[in-house]
Amino acid sequence: MSCSTLFKMRLVHLDLKGAPPKVSYLSEVFPLFHALGANGLLIEYEDMFPYEGHLRLLRAKHAYSPSEVTEILRLARLSELEVVPLVQTFGHMEFVLKHAAFAHLREVALFPNTLNPHEAESLALVKDMIDQILELHRGVRWLHIGCDEVYYLGEGETSKQWLQQEQNSHAKLCLSHMQAVASHVLAQYPGTTPLVWDDMLRDIPQEQLKASGVPQLVEPVLWDYGADLDVHSKIFLMGKYQECGFQRLWAASAFKGATGASQALPPVEHHIRNHEQWLQVAGSGPVDSLQGIILTGWQRYDHFSVLCELLPVGIPSLAACLQSLVHGGFGEDVKLRVEHFLGVSSLETMDPVSEGAASFPGSDIYALVTQISLHLRSSVDMLLERNRFVTGWFSPYHRRRKLIHPVMIQHIQPEALSLLSRWSNLVQQLEAALSLTFYPDTIEEWLEENVLPSLQRLQGLLQDLDEAAAPLPPPTSPDWDTGQNP
Repeated sequence: MSCSTLFKMRLVHLDLKGAPPKVSYLSEVFPLFHALGANGLLIEYEDMFPYEGHLRLLRAKHAYSPSEVTEILRLARLSELEVVPLVQTFGHMEFVLKHAAFAHLREVALFPNTLNPHEAESLALVKDMIDQILELHRGVRWLHIGCDEVYYLGEGETSKQWLQQEQNSHAKLCLSHMQAVASHVLAQYPGTTPLVWDDMLRDIPQEQLKASGVPQLVEPVLWDYGADLDVHSKIFLMGKYQECGFQRLWAASAFKGATGASQALPPVEHHIRNHEQWLQVAGSGPVDSLQGIILTGWQRYDHFSVLCELLPVGIPSLAACLQSLVHGGFGEDVKLRVEHFLGVSSLETMDPVSEGAASFPGSDIYALVTQISLHLRSSVDMLLERNRFVTGWFSPYHRRRKLIHPVMIQHIQPEALSLLSRWSNLVQQLEAALSLTFYPDTIEEWLEENVLPSLQRLQGLLQDLDEAAAPLPPPTSPDWDTGQNP
């Protein structure tokens, strides 16, 4: 079997709930995605979609305009990438339920992540979101309706009462909402099949899944981002789903955004292994049972978490993962092909791409972020915590009291100034590169999280040095005759 037929569809996931790229950057990377072996995109718009009417308040400050969405779709077509939009309809609804106007639709009043499935208004809201998205994505073959990580389902007041009835269960509550959302899609858009993340389905008993009617309505996406993914249990789960009546199944791997909420550089080796495990699953399971694979590239773990790896920084990992899927593994020949695509002299899977020759879109961002992530904090730590002049003669005790032996200023200040100027220069270059690719709020957030803390520690040291070195004020003669009490 030629390996590329193991996954007929290979979708790259764009998670726009953090660091959404400008359309100009997408126009550069789509042809690369295609060249590397992708033939589709899963676009998770979240608050970047230009919602209208009473949903207009969902838009982020820099949300794409309708014409930009149309342009993204045109660019995708040019690169032969089939678009599958994703809209969350149950869990991960923070971007909707954080707003006061929709807060009454939360499952648990305190938490904005899960929608209350008992409210008729909840379903109306979701239908409106779907209709607006499909209005701009006419004729798509699939719509992903989310439904992963529906935390706290069953813990709302209405749910608690509903669950007291004997025939009711958490599983039934979950399946009935999925069924309602999927039925709307199929009734209004007969050519469009709903996809769902599979985690809420995994533990539901087979008979209950079968009886719910959900297997006739949706195609589940089995997601697992581990490097040590258990091949046998995946094949077993696929068998269970097929026996329940699910006609087609999908896999989901990860090329970034799956190894830590604040991860700045993707561990490429981890992601390659994840794809090799999925190749084993596809090769050992029933033939053609997996319709395709979604290579997820999470940008935040949820709407409120920090940014993880930026898209340009994830491109080498994506390249290695896509080429592994196309060629059935990541041998030396595949590694050479990836290096050729990226214009790099060596892709050491344990280490970042070497500096220099890289020529892929955003390779300058990749190189600068790599420098900063690997060396900024450690170089500042080295000066503040391991330099013998700082630790011996300008400790926190000294700094608080602005005390220093004057000769020590010459030992500390030049090195601190040189370090600050080197990093400030790199950061300026990074800002310039980022501003071509991202909107100002992304740049501000990334720098504030990843750069500012270290630069501020350096600036603090220099400021304390300046103050400690300031000449002493001339002594004033005490005036004994004021007659004032001390």
